[in-house]
Amino acid sequence: MTAKLSNLLEKPSPPRGDGQRVLVVAGDPGDSELLSTTLELAGYRVGTAGTGAEGMTRLTEHGFDLAVWDAVLLPHLTRLPPAPLLFLTTCDSLHRLVPELGPGEQDYVTKPLRIAEVLARVEVLLRRRGPERQPGLPHYGDLVLDAAACRARRGTRSLDLTPAEYRLLRHLLVNAGCVLSKEQIGRHVWGDFRANEAIEKLVSRLRRKVDSDPGEPALIHTRRGFGYWLGRAG
Repeated sequence: MTAKLSNLLEKPSPPRGDGQRVLVVAGDPGDSELLSTTLELAGYRVGTAGTGAEGMTRLTEHGFDLAVWDAVLLPHLTRLPPAPLLFLTTCDSLHRLVPELGPGEQDYVTKPLRIAEVLARVEVLLRRRGPERQPGLPHYGDLVLDAAACRARRGTRSLDLTPAEYRLLRHLLVNAGCVLSKEQIGRHVWGDFRANEAIEKLVSRLRRKVDSDPGEPALIHTRRGFGYWLGRAG
């Protein structure tokens, strides 16, 4: 992890997202790492693109709820996508960006980036779309999370989870079907590095609670050498 990223993530922001998909389009690898890591810790599912052309392709072919777009790559933004846009710009370049901003679903932050500001602008842009989306409670089959109450249930069973178990289950749920590495889990659950043994014990405790009924299909699985995933095997 770079020193720049380490310094800015000493006190991780509390989760604000609810699994929304955010695309980070930045040519600077440092900015891309900083933004993607921070947004993941804040509860978003993040994709990245290193060029404007790649960013337009991903926005066209995949459903993202919002794009964070470096204004340096603005010439490659050939048309405004349906997703809201948060531009990254410098004060010196702001006069060139402002005419491109439309009403409602575009905004900007200036560099050097202030993570609290980025998260706040992302939250506001997504909130503007919230009433149109009206999402239900996050769920997979009969596994349901009530984010407002920080509770979970499987079928009629209420799951008695610790805060760390809840954060892990939520992270697995919003990334259902995707294998999450131990490093990704450690960053999301605790905001820093944890030994493999601590993560293995946490997953084991959560699995015993989620998959405790032998009559229900197991939902939490291990991909040896890669990590863990949530879903129905096969």
